[in-house]
Amino acid sequence: MHDVVIVGAGPVGLFLACELGLTGCSVLVLEREPEPGSPLKAEPLGMRGLSAASTEAFYRRGMLHPLLTASGVSVNPDADEASPPRFVGHFAGMMLDPAKVDVAALPFRLPTPAPDVLMTYLEAVEAVLAEQAAKLGVDVLRGVTVSAIAQNDEGVVAQAGADSYAARWLVGCDGGRSTVRRLAGFDFVGTEPQFTGYTMQATIAEPEQLRPGFNLTPTGMYIRMPSEGHIGMMDFDGGAFDRSQQPTRDHLQAVLRRVSGTDVTVSDVRLASSFTDRAMQTTTYRQGRVLLAGDAAHIHSPLGGQGLNTGIGDAVNLGWKLAATVHGHAPEGLLDTYTGERHPIGAAVLDWSRAQVAAMRPGPHGQAIQGVVRDLIGTRDGTTYVFERLSGSWVRYDLGSEHPLVGRSAPDLRLEDGTRLGDLMHDGRGVALDLTVDGRLRGSAMRWESRIRYAAGPARNDLGLGAVLVRPDGTVAWAGDRTPDREAFERAAGRWFGGPEVS
Repeated sequence: MHDVVIVGAGPVGLFLACELGLTGCSVLVLEREPEPGSPLKAEPLGMRGLSAASTEAFYRRGMLHPLLTASGVSVNPDADEASPPRFVGHFAGMMLDPAKVDVAALPFRLPTPAPDVLMTYLEAVEAVLAEQAAKLGVDVLRGVTVSAIAQNDEGVVAQAGADSYAARWLVGCDGGRSTVRRLAGFDFVGTEPQFTGYTMQATIAEPEQLRPGFNLTPTGMYIRMPSEGHIGMMDFDGGAFDRSQQPTRDHLQAVLRRVSGTDVTVSDVRLASSFTDRAMQTTTYRQGRVLLAGDAAHIHSPLGGQGLNTGIGDAVNLGWKLAATVHGHAPEGLLDTYTGERHPIGAAVLDWSRAQVAAMRPGPHGQAIQGVVRDLIGTRDGTTYVFERLSGSWVRYDLGSEHPLVGRSAPDLRLEDGTRLGDLMHDGRGVALDLTVDGRLRGSAMRWESRIRYAAGPARNDLGLGAVLVRPDGTVAWAGDRTPDREAFERAAGRWFGGPEVS
């Protein structure tokens, strides 16, 4: 019996597998597709944008450099000042100016090797994660379709044909049409689609008729990507044409002509896929010993690239909590905080998607909203707000503390010797970073030595802090002033890491 079976070997399932494997859990990943590669994951249709929150997650596990290499990107890892973002993105196809981001309004922003946004491809992300999973001893079985799930108080059994796979826990990371979600009986609720979206790689006879980038029109939106023949479209047909049908050349040409207002000719369609803006979420992320993460738990339109990033956030939040539960040192209720923390994030992302769809709708109502939004994102406050949402820096879990840093992703504090907080997190433990002159928290932190890594020394920019306790997912669990309270630290450590170890 494995500790955990994960259904789905996409980025979310593989990231979760790596998190569990890092702690010594026995992990088996079951994937329906027989081969990892797919034209829809490669250039150009597989292009995705990873947010700052996601690149930080790769950085904290020592996977950023291989990901940057696979994506053909380089960064300056030794920058002493946090640079303004080079790219912000868009809201409902309306592009934002990165020069208008008010960096001073981001008080915990410190220099980090992790870029604010990384344009990459799904095949690159999965290749990096698959290599890491293999190093950690994770087993991946491909060509396996789960057909039934049975669970009791002791474990879960996934059935696939004549084969069965037993584990103490099972996690569904098997996408928007999740089999695990259906078999385990999760309630999936939300709103129906307003549009059908398309992405295609084709030959366009008159490409000069199509403006580059995002283009809102009176009948929808089209996107002319930098790669030749790579076109995206959104047609407000109520979601009538979805993935149950294969779009033909004639259909794609008709949609492109309608939403662009041109008479372009489409030929030689090499790849094409469709999607909708259906926005749905499970009411809980756990049913007994079955959990969900990523698109299995929430689906929405891909506007703003929030889907993959939200899923990675799920995996990072769940991984250490499930591992602590498997190893028997999780404090009471720890696993329940997965739904408690991530469900509101998923709900907010769904609303962010719905708001963009409302602004894009053809007709006077959508155009009126566009006018208001353009005015707002033309301001520094408006652009900064959207940047926080797209980068993931807006996320703050309610951990019951009034300290403004607690519940947020930890800034990449850097000690005088050059050691960064992110460097200390590669092994998946929490980190107690003691910035006091006398190493005030050493004795307290060492009581959780196998679960919390202790590091001490003055920082190049301590943000006025004397110490921080960081959970394995990079969230600040506790923060102290120049003379941190040992008892407060120990209470926070016990809350998130269980009882101290007995020497």
